[in-house]
Amino acid sequence: MKKILFLITIFTVNSSYGQNSDSLTDLPFKISHLKKLDSLELAEKKEGTFVTGIPDISIDPLNGFGYGIEGSIIFNGHRSNPFFEYTPYLTKIDVTAFNTSKQQRELIISIDKPYIFKTKWRIKGEIGYEINPNLVYFGITDKTLNSLSEISNLDAVPQPPFLGSKYKDYENSLTGAYANYNTYTKQEYIFNVSGEYSLFDSKVRVLVGGELAGLNISASGDSLSRFQDEANIIGVGQSKITFLQLGIIYDTRDFESDPNRGVFSELTNEYSSTIIGSDYNLNKLFFQIKGYRKLLPKHLKKMVLASRFGIGYTFGASPFFEYQDEWSSEGSIEGLGGAHTLRGYKQSRFLDRGMYFFNTELRTRFAKLTILNQNLVFSAVPFFDAGSVYYNVSDVFNLNRIRTSEGIGLRIAWNSSTILRFDYAVSKEDNQFFFTFGQTF
Repeated sequence: MKKILFLITIFTVNSSYGQNSDSLTDLPFKISHLKKLDSLELAEKKEGTFVTGIPDISIDPLNGFGYGIEGSIIFNGHRSNPFFEYTPYLTKIDVTAFNTSKQQRELIISIDKPYIFKTKWRIKGEIGYEINPNLVYFGITDKTLNSLSEISNLDAVPQPPFLGSKYKDYENSLTGAYANYNTYTKQEYIFNVSGEYSLFDSKVRVLVGGELAGLNISASGDSLSRFQDEANIIGVGQSKITFLQLGIIYDTRDFESDPNRGVFSELTNEYSSTIIGSDYNLNKLFFQIKGYRKLLPKHLKKMVLASRFGIGYTFGASPFFEYQDEWSSEGSIEGLGGAHTLRGYKQSRFLDRGMYFFNTELRTRFAKLTILNQNLVFSAVPFFDAGSVYYNVSDVFNLNRIRTSEGIGLRIAWNSSTILRFDYAVSKEDNQFFFTFGQTF
């Protein structure tokens, strides 16, 4: 905690650059014009320091009704600061304190500081605690691609075998000793910090970072007997995991929080070993590419086609929970299913050493309001998701393994930098509604 408080102090002091001084008229180094904010976003970007925070009322299919506080302290500086036109903010501090009706709890503080001390370095840090008793597990092989009835029959649970196709019906069929069969609890403390150095007029960044996490994984009651039965399952109980993180990023987006144009791609690697104090020896490789393009700009103020493809693989003697996470420079992407990948399926419904996914959204602005000096912009977002898991690379090209979902969403951009996201998604297995912060990608 002392480390993170020190970082907050440093970043906040540094953020005064541009807040109280208008003396800088030129960039200290060249930044590509591709990174400059769209004229519409630049006109709406708010000056100075402000807070975007609300009581966090959310709905999640696994964790239930959520409540707490989630918000950001944003330091934007003045328009006379040349970085104003090229960055989403000078400094952003995010704070989350959250609880749900199903006993999920989390407390997270994170910091992001582009061009710290007027250099080419960008520093990010996070410290957090979470306990979640609602996580689900259907295995760690491509058998998770089977239907719910096939999974039920393979596991001989429940009795009699489940014959339906909907997750809600499957969940309701689990009674008595099997009531929490697919559920487990994860308790985690985490600290990470990373630095990104800009090259080629800030279109490329190289990344180095580290992470330390302490975990305690437990099955719920007599459930998840396969944890003990499958010899290849490791990670249950208490453990410590440390990572050395490396990556390279190509980024020409004009506005990170809500891009109008540009491309973002990254190749990242996480290395964990007993040599650096971890309980596990593994290596995780992840690649993703995201693209944004304005459509019909002469007729609509803002209609953006946004698309993403990501693929990752976990090597070595990995704990099962690391199959559920792909590490990105912009934050971890949790397993296939849930609010960030396949929105029509439960979080981590599909699991194997590798996973890949594709998302596309059509973000169309339809209204703008100013309330109490706060700028609110509303967009409708139809979307489509697809993805699968794999063990062998050849499986990636098997179209029969792909699972899909689609839906409709609403985005509210609050002072440009904070995005409120509402999504309703459907699949062959489920219907899900999400309310959370930030774009899907």
